[in-house]
Amino acid sequence: MKKRVMSVIMAAIFATGMLGGCGSSSSTTSTASTAASSAAASTAASSATTSTEEAASGASSTASGDFQYKDALKGVSLKVGTSGLFGPFSYYDSDGKTLIGYDIDLLQDLSDLLGFEIDGGIQAQDYSSLTTSLSEGKLDVGAAALCATDERKEVMNFSPIYCDSGQVVMINSDNDEGITGVDDLAGKKVAVEKGTASHTYASKNLPDSTLEVHDTITTAYESLEQGKVDAVIQDGPGAAFYIKTTPDSKLKIVGDEFNQGQAPYCVAISKDCEYYDQISAAVQYLIDNGTTDELYKKWCE
Repeated sequence: MKKRVMSVIMAAIFATGMLGGCGSSSSTTSTASTAASSAAASTAASSATTSTEEAASGASSTASGDFQYKDALKGVSLKVGTSGLFGPFSYYDSDGKTLIGYDIDLLQDLSDLLGFEIDGGIQAQDYSSLTTSLSEGKLDVGAAALCATDERKEVMNFSPIYCDSGQVVMINSDNDEGITGVDDLAGKKVAVEKGTASHTYASKNLPDSTLEVHDTITTAYESLEQGKVDAVIQDGPGAAFYIKTTPDSKLKIVGDEFNQGQAPYCVAISKDCEYYDQISAAVQYLIDNGTTDELYKKWCE
């Protein structure tokens, strides 16, 4: 599973529509659609800006371990959001109240490094609300395994990529329908989470499959557990985490990871937030000093 990221990108997220963010509905019900239905067209890939390059260079540590923006945001209060729906990156602990995961630790590391306070604590929202809040400037920063897709580059800025993931096919071991990988999904009913990289892939590449589009990955998993669909497509780390942490699950991963490089996870930064350079540089610093590798080992292996 590919996890290291080497380059700095500047991106913005498209938060509306099926593919330009993580959904537009806050409910947990699913809707059925065919994969032949139209998907939002991708915009041309945006190029890195001078500001991004400066942020990346500022993130590099010096021989003495100094960081250009250490405590630069001391006294600043930022509104920060996550999903709480996507383990191992952002989810609730066994008490049902405490947010934990890779992204939660990453957000705290950024707060510690830059010195900003998190206004009211990290806000958990479903993906639709999260991306809308970021695009409208209601949140300053978000981390929830958010993919830097071309569709999302219109309304939001992105930090450097801190983790990269491909997709996998999940099936119910009690009813595999002969599915051994993504090439066997023609004529099958496939569940995906609305607005994710998996949704984008399925909409564009599985015209002969019927898509069952869910507002949360949890209900997609439930649909497969109950045999209502033939397969689920999900990011590799999320799929592996679900199976690992659900002892009675009937689900398993089949075939190789695919669509690699199309699910780059970045910290989202509202275009209304004036601290893009500092936050982006801090993410790059945490990549350079090995913090993100340690987080991956802690949460994803």
